[in-house]
Amino acid sequence: MKQILLSALACPKCHGQLQYDAEHQQLICQADNLVFAIKDKIPVLLESEAQPINQTQSIEE
Repeated sequence: MKQILLSALACPKCHGQLQYDAEHQQLICQADNLVFAIKDKIPVLLESEAQPINQTQSIEE
């Protein structure tokens, strides 16, 4: 994901910065402990579609 696009995206819940996990193709909000999927190269930034962060899942910082 391009850095300019990533800098324009924000968490729909807290409006905080998202981290990009290229390996798992997802965006992560550390503040809310939520994971947003990227499907067909399109971020799904719907709070209702977000998943909680699995504590055993590796997260790239």
